[in-house]
Amino acid sequence: MMCVGGKMIWEREGKTWPHRDCSRFVTVGGFHWHVQSMGPTAGGNGKGGDAPLLLLVHGTAATTHSWRDLMGPLARSFRVVAIDLPGHGFTRAPFSFRPTLPSMAKALSALLAAEGLSPDGVVGHSAGAAILARMVLDGSVTPRMLVSINGAFMPFPGMAGTLFPYMARVLFCNPLTPYMMSWGAADQQRVERLIRDTGSLLDKPGMTYYGRLMRSPAHVSSALSMMAHWDLAPLNRDMRRLTIPLHLIVGEEDKAVSPDEAKRLATRVATATLHVVPGGGHLVHEEQPDLVVGLIEQAAREVALLPPLS
Repeated sequence: MMCVGGKMIWEREGKTWPHRDCSRFVTVGGFHWHVQSMGPTAGGNGKGGDAPLLLLVHGTAATTHSWRDLMGPLARSFRVVAIDLPGHGFTRAPFSFRPTLPSMAKALSALLAAEGLSPDGVVGHSAGAAILARMVLDGSVTPRMLVSINGAFMPFPGMAGTLFPYMARVLFCNPLTPYMMSWGAADQQRVERLIRDTGSLLDKPGMTYYGRLMRSPAHVSSALSMMAHWDLAPLNRDMRRLTIPLHLIVGEEDKAVSPDEAKRLATRVATATLHVVPGGGHLVHEEQPDLVVGLIEQAAREVALLPPLS
């Protein structure tokens, strides 16, 4: 068995997790967070030092592993902090927690406040970008830039916007669903098909990590719950109020979040810039980490978080 009670167990699965030596666990308000810190003088708690602090937030159904090939290169210039979202991977959430967009933002804000962390820049993938945008708009973080990688900021169009959350709720309410899905993930080929359906082509280690996650009923249940409770309409309305630079990195072949969404958003947010990555899928940062690291560093130079290239 991979997990006890359906959960990922750090003493077992964590033995070979990316950047294990940078991991720590923090309990705040009933949440038991898995946090990874890396970079100049980051030490054991991610505090201290003069390097700018960069917060990385993954998307639905992922974990800190999603940043495995970016953290090292970014840590040459930044103090980098990455987290597992509530219920995902090795982060535990209270049983009564409902993972709405506002509640996710509030929980993460409480963690940052408890740790005394004030990010200078924030980077989010998919739903992680939406969480960070909500935090910026609510004033719980005050970074100088927001980098979105295939950010999910808009509701699904038309009938899909109603049916998709409804179907997720139906699946989530069936206690057997996460176990059925995790049993299906025992077939690694199914996991690889699921990743390919997002438009992404990952290397073998990348596919293996997602396979391990998908075989955890607790992780699958949290991802379904997040989708069931997700409502992007208020955020979509509020995005016009964003005042910090918004850098939209978009995989041209993304099949999970249409690249057209970012193109429309770029016309509505005065501070937005758009960079389309040819051939990139939904997990473009895992497919082309060096390119994405370069774009993040370029965004940081534009707001003077990093010195200009000589």
